[in-house]
Amino acid sequence: MMNYTYKKIAVGGTFDKFHKGHEELIRTAFRLSEKVLIGITSDEFAAHKSHDVESCEKRIANVKEVINDYNNFYEIKRIDDAMGTADIDPELDAIVVSEETEESAVYINHIRKSNGLNLLDIVVIEWILAADNVPISSTRIRKGEITQDGILLTEE
Repeated sequence: MMNYTYKKIAVGGTFDKFHKGHEELIRTAFRLSEKVLIGITSDEFAAHKSHDVESCEKRIANVKEVINDYNNFYEIKRIDDAMGTADIDPELDAIVVSEETEESAVYINHIRKSNGLNLLDIVVIEWILAADNVPISSTRIRKGEITQDGILLTEE
């Protein structure tokens, strides 16, 4: 049996145009905890974005492909806001975020404190860089600049 740092960890996002950065978020969560709560934005919540987003079903399927490598207990929840259930789940010990979303985790801890819950350890993963040393992002993939693996598709 593995010696995990946490009992239950959360990770969440839209996971649109699933890429290496998303994969690292999920892999980090599974390496650190015996239970992983994965929040994936619902189609309704994702509709507030300024661009088209893949269907929730497609995004869940992409996430499940990475999860197949692990035996940990996991739960996937559709979420309708930036907190999902991270602000009210008393079993959570930690949350995995990117540098881009660290402020959301700080806010979740603020709400948890006011709800009388333990503060979550915030595990921040570094940006995963494309071949041009600029972070891989769904926006860059959508624009046709890079692949999900960070390979450049356009000339500078």
